[in-house]
Amino acid sequence: MEAAAPEGAEPGSGGSGAEEPVVSLAEVLAENEELEKEARAVLGGSDHERCSYSRNFRCDCGNSKFKNLQCKLLPEKGKVNSGNKYNDNFYGLYCTCKRPYPDPEDEIPDEMIQCIVCEDWFHGRHLGAVPPESGDFHEMVCQACMKRCHFLWAYASQLAVPPLTKASSLEDEGIVLKVEESEEQKKEIKKESGVERCDTKEEKQSEQFNEPSTSSGSACPEVVTKSEEPVCKLKELQSKPFVKKDTATFWPSNWRSKLCTCEDCLKMYSELEVQFLTDECDTVLAYENKGTSDQETERRDPLMDTLNSMNRVQQVELICEYNDLKTELTDYLRRFADEGTVVKREDIQHFFEEFQSRKRRRTNRMQYYCS
Repeated sequence: MEAAAPEGAEPGSGGSGAEEPVVSLAEVLAENEELEKEARAVLGGSDHERCSYSRNFRCDCGNSKFKNLQCKLLPEKGKVNSGNKYNDNFYGLYCTCKRPYPDPEDEIPDEMIQCIVCEDWFHGRHLGAVPPESGDFHEMVCQACMKRCHFLWAYASQLAVPPLTKASSLEDEGIVLKVEESEEQKKEIKKESGVERCDTKEEKQSEQFNEPSTSSGSACPEVVTKSEEPVCKLKELQSKPFVKKDTATFWPSNWRSKLCTCEDCLKMYSELEVQFLTDECDTVLAYENKGTSDQETERRDPLMDTLNSMNRVQQVELICEYNDLKTELTDYLRRFADEGTVVKREDIQHFFEEFQSRKRRRTNRMQYYCS
């Protein structure tokens, strides 16, 4: 089925004579599916019955920012959310360029990518490197967050997805580091008293970072609070040469499961306020998958819901009306298919006007008969 403007209308002209685009039913269904995917990406695993106040970012509804408004889900809220961080996104500005999105003055087509640490959105051209293809990576850490969480550079050499830009040499792109337990690293990762470092074979460490992950986007393992391994993965990586660059980094779907979870590293994550990096349920993919799963579970047939709310007589009448509409609309559209003509907006309007007129005539006859 297709919809179009009346014949003879000039394309591109304004007013009632403007030609409407021809849209097939398949295109309408495809667009609707795309809109549902976008809704899942935005809403994801959100729950309208549970307040987000207990999560990492707390909602402000009902606190001092909203006068004469009380939260109906969690009334015992504090006056302010001191743990919240409000960046430029809350004022409609994004990226290092501090521009709105969409930007009416920006004529360069560019994809916006969100940093998983600061949660700001960045133009691909403002990340210091050309991002890989969107299907090749799942998460991004921006330049500023890589500087603040520079321990990630040790992991990047093993886990990160390389950008599309190619360097002639490592020295041209960044700094080759051979870490020898500097004072700065001693502050980040302090060795527990009485705990000696256990030596392991280099092959075993290589397996820890190259073995396939058993996790998936929909199944979220428990967050590890204490490592069972005595060896710090980060120290092992920092003992080898790696490169620091002034760029963002791009990461595959399972990279979080490879981060070290020894007590020293967990303490460092806490000090940097990035404990969520070890939580694979914190990813956007897991969030979207949860939303998809919840929607599939809660999805109901609206017709069946309506029928269940009616008595027996109303159910029979609704089913009869539905079958009449289905039969008459199918016969009406078959004429266009047989003739190879386009179904226009006014054709559909005409059908429903005639259908309602026939329905009223039938209802009037029934009332006359009953009287």
